[in-house]
Amino acid sequence: MAIGGLIGLLDDVAALAKLTAASLDDVSAAAGRATAKAAGVVVDDAAVTPQYLHGVVAERELAIVKQIALGSIRNKLMFILPAALLLNHFLPGLLPIILMIGGTYLAFEGAEKVWHKLSGQHDDDKPAVEKGPEAEKKIVSGAIRTDLILSAEIMVIALATVSHQVFWSQLASLVVVAFVITVLVYGVVALLVRMDDVGLKLAQRDHSGVQALGRGLVTAMPKVLATISVVGTIAMLWVGGHILMVNLGAEGTGWFSAPYEWVHHIELGIREATGALGGTLSWSFNTLCSAVIGFLVGSVVMGVLRFVPAKRAHSK
Repeated sequence: MAIGGLIGLLDDVAALAKLTAASLDDVSAAAGRATAKAAGVVVDDAAVTPQYLHGVVAERELAIVKQIALGSIRNKLMFILPAALLLNHFLPGLLPIILMIGGTYLAFEGAEKVWHKLSGQHDDDKPAVEKGPEAEKKIVSGAIRTDLILSAEIMVIALATVSHQVFWSQLASLVVVAFVITVLVYGVVALLVRMDDVGLKLAQRDHSGVQALGRGLVTAMPKVLATISVVGTIAMLWVGGHILMVNLGAEGTGWFSAPYEWVHHIELGIREATGALGGTLSWSFNTLCSAVIGFLVGSVVMGVLRFVPAKRAHSK
C-alpha cells in the first residue's frame, strides 16, 4: 500500500510538473506575441529617449539612462499593469479614453518641440550636471513622464494580445513583456549614447583600419544623435496622433471614427494598387496622417495652454 501510494504521489507530481511546464510555455509564447505586437511602439520609445540626454556630460549619461530605465520598470509594474488589468476586467471602456489622454500629451510635447524649433529659439546647451542636480532630476522626470505614455500603449497592446488567457497567465505574460521591452529599449539607448566612447577606444588601437572605424564613429555619433532627436519628435507626433485616431472610434467610445475609417480605406487602396511596395507605402501614408493629426491636436492644446494664462494675466 505504501509503495502504491508513493507511486501515485510521484505520478501526481509528474503531472503537476508537466502542467507547470505547459503553463510556462504558454506564458513565454504569449509574451513573445505581445512583444512583437508592441514592436512599433518600442521603436518609438528608443527614438524618443536619447533626445533627453542632449547636453549631458558623458560621465553622467549611463547613470541617467539607468534612472530612466528604473523609472520605466516602475511605470509598467506599479502603475500601468495593475491599472490596465483592473480596468480591462471591470471598466474596459475606459482604456481607450486613458490612451487618448496619453496620446494628447505626446502630441502636445511633439508639437511644442516643432514650434520651438520653428521659432528660432535655442536651448541652453550647458550640460545638465553643470546646472546642478535639479536640472538632472528634471531631465529624468521628463523622460519618465514620456515613457509612462509610451509604456501604457505598449502594455495595453500586449494586454489585448493575451486578453483571452486567465488572469494569472495575463499577469505573468505582461510582467515578462515589461522586463523584455525595458531591457531592449534602454539597452539600445545606452549603446547609442556611449558609441562615441567606443569610437575613441578603437581610434587608439594599433591597426589603421580599426583606427579609421573609431574616428568614423566619433565623427558620426553627434549627427546620429541629432537625427535621433528629430526622429523622436516625429515619433511623439506619430504615436500620439495614431493613438487618438484609432481610439476615437474604438469600441467603448465610438465618438468619431471617420478619420480612422478614411485613412484605413485609403491605406487599403494603396496596398492593393502598388503591389510589392504596398505594405511600405500604405504604412507610410498611415504614419504621415497620424503625425499630421498629432501635430494639429498638439498645436491646439499648446495654444490653449498658452492662451488661458495670458487671458488670466490680462484680466488682472
